[in-house]
Amino acid sequence: MVHEDPFEAPLLDAIPRQNRTGGPAAPPPVVRRARRWLRLLPTPTGTPFTFGYLLVLVATSLFMEYADPGTVAAVLRESSTDVAHLGETPLLVLAASALWVVGGLTSPYVFVFALVLTALERRIGGCRTAAVFVLGHVVATLATEIPVGLSVVAGHLPESSLHRLDYGISFGLMASVGALTGLFTPLLRVLVLGGVGLMLARDLADLNNPLANWGHPLALLLGVACWPLLHRAGEVGGAVVRGVAPSGRAPRSAGSRSG
Repeated sequence: MVHEDPFEAPLLDAIPRQNRTGGPAAPPPVVRRARRWLRLLPTPTGTPFTFGYLLVLVATSLFMEYADPGTVAAVLRESSTDVAHLGETPLLVLAASALWVVGGLTSPYVFVFALVLTALERRIGGCRTAAVFVLGHVVATLATEIPVGLSVVAGHLPESSLHRLDYGISFGLMASVGALTGLFTPLLRVLVLGGVGLMLARDLADLNNPLANWGHPLALLLGVACWPLLHRAGEVGGAVVRGVAPSGRAPRSAGSRSG
């Protein structure tokens, strides 16, 4: 029987040892932190409703900024959810009024819109997020405009009140904020609702646009009323989303609501 010495291959020692687990290597901490921050922003695949809606708002804001002022004023008048337009073309103006932001791209409502709806859509999906937004926009708009029409009929307001300039995303946004707080921890929920409530109370105290300002707390409560449905929807979605509380107030134009 012939005894053979084992063959040594020194060059093989320079080859890195293969990963026996077969799984991908964990990303470094910096990459993980960057990914968490990027999840606050809308993306075409992760949050298609928010991303698409934000593109529309950017486009209409650029139109407001650079188009002929007379044309802009005419388009906004035709998009207004005043009593006269709601009586003639309710579906058209309810949709058109939600395509504009008071103050354009400089409004803080654009930033808050992106954060709040992104967080909500990542948790409950695009269809439910759209439903919450539309619910707040439609119900709060009707709740603030129908009393105007009744007051005109009763003689308490002049007929010119039927043609108020009323447009913006703020009612839908407030409903989304209210819904999102239902996915927070109890302490964060109280802090956010308390901060937003104080901001809305200050708006009401200013009395610069009482009817529209009453619509904001109503829309917020509509979002809060959606908590049971959102919790059931979120059972499939994973961990609780921790959103960003809105702050600041949007610039206002005469006769229009914030956002």
